[in-house]
Amino acid sequence: MNGYNKNNSAETEITDKDRKLAQSCLTCPVCKRARKKQKGIIYWLVKHLEGGICPACKAYEKVYGRKAHEQLSDD
Repeated sequence: MNGYNKNNSAETEITDKDRKLAQSCLTCPVCKRARKKQKGIIYWLVKHLEGGICPACKAYEKVYGRKAHEQLSDD
């Protein structure tokens, strides 16, 4: 056996649906505010609830490799 787990590759494969959901997270007014301000009730809600409730936030993390509340770099 080579240690390859078929189920694990399905979890890490980024689909078109993931990309569309991640794009909706990028344009979501709640998530945008949390990423920009990095404080307040909106930030707290996104930080603590994003992964458990919102499929767009989950997709954002999968596609971009960062949490939906994390500040975008200025690059």
